[in-house]
Amino acid sequence: MTPGPVDLAIWLSIMPSLGKRLCWIVIAALVGLGVLLIARTPWDHPVTTALGPSAPTTVALERGTTRLAKALQFRTVSYQDRSLIDTDAFLSLHQYLEAAFPATHRTLTREIVNQYSLLYTWPGRNPELPPIILLGHLDVVPVEPETEARWTHPPFSGVISGGYVWGRGAMDMKVAVLGVLEATEMLLEDGFVPHRTIILAFGHDEEIGGEAGARQIAARLRLRGIRPALVLDEGLAIVDGAIPGIDTPIAFVGTSEKGYLNVELIAETEGGHSSMPPEKTAIGLLASAVDSLETHPMPHHLDGPARSMLEALAPTAPFFQRVALSNLWLFGGMITTLLEQKPATRALIRTTVAPTIMEAGVKENVLPSRARAVLNIRIHPSERLDDALAYVRRTVADARIRIRPMEGVRSEPSPISSSDSPVFLLLRRTIAQQFPDTHVVPSLVLGATDSRHYADLGDTIYRFMPIRLTMEDAARIHGTDERLSSENYREVIAFYAQLIRNSSDWRP
Repeated sequence: MTPGPVDLAIWLSIMPSLGKRLCWIVIAALVGLGVLLIARTPWDHPVTTALGPSAPTTVALERGTTRLAKALQFRTVSYQDRSLIDTDAFLSLHQYLEAAFPATHRTLTREIVNQYSLLYTWPGRNPELPPIILLGHLDVVPVEPETEARWTHPPFSGVISGGYVWGRGAMDMKVAVLGVLEATEMLLEDGFVPHRTIILAFGHDEEIGGEAGARQIAARLRLRGIRPALVLDEGLAIVDGAIPGIDTPIAFVGTSEKGYLNVELIAETEGGHSSMPPEKTAIGLLASAVDSLETHPMPHHLDGPARSMLEALAPTAPFFQRVALSNLWLFGGMITTLLEQKPATRALIRTTVAPTIMEAGVKENVLPSRARAVLNIRIHPSERLDDALAYVRRTVADARIRIRPMEGVRSEPSPISSSDSPVFLLLRRTIAQQFPDTHVVPSLVLGATDSRHYADLGDTIYRFMPIRLTMEDAARIHGTDERLSSENYREVIAFYAQLIRNSSDWRP
């Protein structure tokens, strides 16, 4: 029905009043929204000192750094080609640790697992209590030959200089193995006996998957019916300056880690002379497939460890960031857009697919009949191995390309351990006691650690190593000039000693 003059007159007469009412409704809604946002936003900076004082820990630093430096001299390098591994170096390291930590080797039971891994058991006064397991690994990654000349000190010299211990393994991760043993030795010398059993598990092949080391140790513990109260492995650390606008050092604790899968793509054509190329060569087919995967990534997930991390960061952030991080229900889309802009944060919220190997061709004027690519896939906890493989098949969608999951290391994303559990609170308390300048935040480990082999032993697995990192230092891990400050090593030893003390007295 078309409105008549009377209808229009009525509408025009009420419009000014209606406009004012709408204006007030909008203002009231905005005020209400602002009140809601502020009410949901934490305003007090975390008070870590309220978590209780630490017991005094006196670390014999010179003795400790000397022993760490000596351990770095053993070339316990893991190579993908296992025939290149110097197994004698691992046995020599075993002998050195036995001589360097006499109280530990008198008191704890030591088992050698699969020739080169070590498993220590420190019986507690109450064997009924579930134990804690502290993980580490004895192996290190190779040093690229062309980079050796760029090291300040040779990578296996184990030099103490300028307030640092230098060498491969100083950060990843002989520091944890030696730090745990130093803490154990120190506590034994003080006459300490734990209330609950402490298990130290040091694999020998973490850098190439942990199948021969950590997996075998975990299997042995599984046969014994071990259900630990806590499993602590490497994974994340204390990072300073990682997030713009946040000045507080952040102690990131991994509550989960991504899954791992390698997928092979193979394109085959007739080949021939390069002067008469077909419309699509084997290389072209493969390049198109990789381009499709890179331009059509898997969907993002602002949930699980990512959401927990962002919400936990809120109390340390400036005003507007704090409001946004505390109200992801409203600002989640905007924050996701920001996270997508950098590789490290993009990987936090989605499954990533990275082409790492491309192989084809033997001569510049010969069309290769076969081209091969390898995709390294790191799977978000919201997805599974089958989801990732199905995505690759769906995105490539070309019958001329064979898609095959590769043999070898593969793992589902780990279950997510709670960041509100009593065990996490115990860990947070220990970090706060030894590093009171930090703020503890749960997060996701993007790489793979030995802890994944322990997944079926319990749901309280966390990934944290008490080393301090700047963004510059992070490049030293697996890189050139790996080093650790002597002062940070003192903190490492004190942290593990405090964790053993706290876990001994702790009741969930």
